Amino acid sequence: MVNIFSFADKHLNVCGLFCPEPLMIIRKTIRFMINGETLLIITDDIATIRDIPLFCHFMTHTLLAKDIKSLPYQFLLQKGKIKI
Repeated sequence: MVNIFSFADKHLNVCGLFCPEPLMIIRKTIRFMINGETLLIITDDIATIRDIPLFCHFMTHTLLAKDIKSLPYQFLLQKGKIKI
């Protein structure tokens, strides 16, 4: 089975940080990425389960995958929207 999280262009581990710090670091990281690049976020803050999908929606990025079944949580984002 292919692990989609292993193909990320960039990795960001924000374990040990709590709201709003993970989102602030994510936003700063994405700001310096190129449209279409992917970012794997590893976190243990339960608030990110809600915050990261909302961040993607409002900042027009694409949430490609998430794994929130166990800690640490993983999210795979793509900068910008997927063009269909």
